[in-house]
Amino acid sequence: MCEAAEDDGGCGADAAPARRRRAPALSHPRPCVKCGQGSAALVIRLGDAFCRGCFREYFVHKFRAMLGKNRVIFPGEKVLLALSGGPASSAMLRQVQEGLSRETAKRLRFVPGLIYVDEGAVRGQSAAQREQSLAHMKTLLQVTGFPYHLAHLEQALELPASILRPGLGGSSEPGPSYKEAVEGFIQQQRQEGDGDGGTSLPGLGTQDTPAGSPAAPHLPATARTQELLRLFEAVETPTAREELLQMLRTHLILQTARTRGYAKVMTGESCTRVAVKLLTNLALGRGAFLAVDTGFVDNRHGDVMVVRPMREYMAKEIAFYNHFFDVPTVIAPPLPTKRREKPSIHRLMERFLLGLQEDFPSTISTVYRTGEKLSPAPAKASSESQRCLLCLCALDIAGEEELALEPTLITEEPEPAGDGCCQDALAAGAESRAAFIPLLCYSCRLTFKELGPLATLPPYVRAEAQRRIHRVQMKQQSREVPLEDEEPSKS
Repeated sequence: MCEAAEDDGGCGADAAPARRRRAPALSHPRPCVKCGQGSAALVIRLGDAFCRGCFREYFVHKFRAMLGKNRVIFPGEKVLLALSGGPASSAMLRQVQEGLSRETAKRLRFVPGLIYVDEGAVRGQSAAQREQSLAHMKTLLQVTGFPYHLAHLEQALELPASILRPGLGGSSEPGPSYKEAVEGFIQQQRQEGDGDGGTSLPGLGTQDTPAGSPAAPHLPATARTQELLRLFEAVETPTAREELLQMLRTHLILQTARTRGYAKVMTGESCTRVAVKLLTNLALGRGAFLAVDTGFVDNRHGDVMVVRPMREYMAKEIAFYNHFFDVPTVIAPPLPTKRREKPSIHRLMERFLLGLQEDFPSTISTVYRTGEKLSPAPAKASSESQRCLLCLCALDIAGEEELALEPTLITEEPEPAGDGCCQDALAAGAESRAAFIPLLCYSCRLTFKELGPLATLPPYVRAEAQRRIHRVQMKQQSREVPLEDEEPSKS
């Protein structure tokens, strides 16, 4: 007979005993590890107890150190802050506000702008709820004094096909170094009469506000909203729906940055979000592109660089900062799912990591540090034919036979159309699902299979795919014609 005590997990113990936790010490408050004088207001990690003042200095220093260490944002550049209203992006906005204030010793030297993308149509919000959320966000953006841009996800259906092509990253001649750019900027400010060497931000809040933005937030036309809903309803799985939403949001922000002259885009992914995204993309077959998907710099778009300055902040740190210093946030509802017992891979991976984090507090940081060792080289493409249509990364299909990729390919053949002429054959091939497959990387192929009929795809995706397919087919025909003409001349 088992003599183990029930409390020790013996035979008489419950099937699922409650997890015991170490009781917190009820002695005197712990002192701050930095100043040693004030009482600790929070414990970030084991042994890292901070008072409020030191925690604020620690939080601000980490943000400034991240920008200073990488040195990719040059003085005077226009930087677009992509805001979702969540905790991380709201904390990022507060850091930029404080960094540009007159009281700051070493001020930030870039010119910020804000963008908020309304996704209420696909998140199950009614028209009244969307208008209320837009009005609330507009109030928060106006308070900052920065130029802002309110966009709707429906506008992604009107994007040009050029959004799927990387822009020109500048001239081939090497530009000035960061140090030279800073010195030149300071000299320019002194010549203009700014004695403190700071950054003058002209016309904030009024000059760079989009001309098309109405005084009160208005929703797009109902027809556009219905078209967007049909696009998402045709998607077969929640995972593909999450990927589609991320793609449309990214392309809409990128188009705004290009049309408004922004050279950089700041996003608010935290360390927790980066760790979840790293394992999620690994499960989705994007292992070759993890460095650009989760790194500090993402320059796959050429003329617009995406930076992630919040990627070293844990979600716990951001939550405490927002709570202590009254940072307003807006929480958007998740994407609705038909079957809650089968959520997307994104949600499953998030639950998995957060569950491990409760018992093993170094889980998130370990995954994050592992991603730091990855190289962005595999994601670089040298030509258009080697670049994925959707994610703009390199086509990782050099060894299809070895990667077991062939069973996942769609073997649909285009149906003959028209009278058999060349133009009809090209049009039929361009509208075939099988014709899209060679244009996509491994991960995007898996997502593309679950996006539904071609007719529901965004128009700019279909237009760019047809252009690239026609270009490949015309090249093939031009190679075949000279061979036929050379045979009579040889005889």
